[in-house]
Amino acid sequence: MKKFFIFSLLLLSLTGCTDNITEIVATEEETTPIKNELLPYNKEHEQPMPMPHLAPPMMKSTLTVDEANSIEQQLLHDVGYAAKQNGYPIVDTNQTLFYSNNAIIESPQKDEPFYGQDATYIINPPSYTNNNDGTITDNITGLMWQQDPGEKMTWPEAVENLKKINEEGFLGYSDWRIPSIKELYSLVDFSGFTRKSSSTSVPYIDTNYFVFNYGDYAGEPRFIDSQILSSTIYNSTTMANNTTVFGYNFADGRIKGYEIDKKFYCYYVRENTSYGQNLFIDNGDETITDEATNLMWTKNDSGFYKAGTLKDGTLNWEEALNWVQEMNAQNFLGYSDWRLPNIKELHSIVDYTKSPKTITPAISEDFTCTPIINAFNQDDFGYYWSSTTHDDTAASPVEYNAASYMVFGSAMGSMHNEIVDAHGSGSQKSDPKTGSRENYPAPDIMAPQGDEQR
Repeated sequence: MKKFFIFSLLLLSLTGCTDNITEIVATEEETTPIKNELLPYNKEHEQPMPMPHLAPPMMKSTLTVDEANSIEQQLLHDVGYAAKQNGYPIVDTNQTLFYSNNAIIESPQKDEPFYGQDATYIINPPSYTNNNDGTITDNITGLMWQQDPGEKMTWPEAVENLKKINEEGFLGYSDWRIPSIKELYSLVDFSGFTRKSSSTSVPYIDTNYFVFNYGDYAGEPRFIDSQILSSTIYNSTTMANNTTVFGYNFADGRIKGYEIDKKFYCYYVRENTSYGQNLFIDNGDETITDEATNLMWTKNDSGFYKAGTLKDGTLNWEEALNWVQEMNAQNFLGYSDWRLPNIKELHSIVDYTKSPKTITPAISEDFTCTPIINAFNQDDFGYYWSSTTHDDTAASPVEYNAASYMVFGSAMGSMHNEIVDAHGSGSQKSDPKTGSRENYPAPDIMAPQGDEQR
């Protein structure tokens, strides 16, 4: 499928972190990751994944968007988030295998197809400490996490429970918070994969440290119904005009906006109140520096530079990787070490205060995004490729054919025969690496989970 993308470059001059960057030159065997052992689950509840359009019915919310936003703003005020230099280190995706459009391959070399994908660079590999008191410390981010999320709660219930656990000094601390979606995303591990049942899948979180159960363990109708709550409210609505909160699904590897009264698990967090806060500087040369993450970005996307065969900036996944190589050969904007960002790097520049309601893409105004007309003939903004493969054969019949992308415009989809912003600006989902929208005429432009394919 064709998408825009934005380049990313590490600011070595700010961090001096070249020792933390490894270009892997290894065979498939040498880069095979160690998979985590899964926690026990109740096989009596295990079911194959049902047809994707059998999603839970759309409901009306008990809180309005304004009411939920007001509560969120109070939560943020109580935490006192503040950006600072180096305060937002991006944890590596932990993806160590190399992929073509449909297979695992050996490590591509420079000037070869698929060079520069996620596993080419290992930066800030995940590192945790089990404190043996019910908490886990992330040694990269400085965040301390509740190890076991406990029982499911709605967002309003989690807010009330937060007050209670802080009053009681839960696990010895009284400064817990509901994580923002950016804090929660720091835990994501893309060595996970999704198959057609919980027994054949590996979650997108390190179960050597964190307690995680698939949905069928808790008696849910779908094993992927194991979404984790964040504090981040969508400032527009999704589905049937629902008030929406963002969550991450460690069962299927996606960020989506969910109805606020849905039941979620919640990993409470504390420490490092700078995490997820950007410090963007416009360098005046078509690049943007984020001093919080120590990443440099192009100010403009591939649409601005008229990349691709159609000269409109849209590229499939392989073309995006190849175009980065071409730009590096040209010393693009004065640099020759650009790369297609991995999905966690790309997620770091999402601005969750923006949405179609604000008539802007979900990204800082320092950046420019190419306007598009989506499949439903609406003004919109694009989906943006990452270098990260999304290994989900439950949603795609072709192995290794999907890559992760970020939604900076509307996350359009068809749910229960309605065309809606299904999951919100700032969602992270996946799409086929190859093909074109013309091959998926309406209403068949929908991916298995109802998402618009581009």
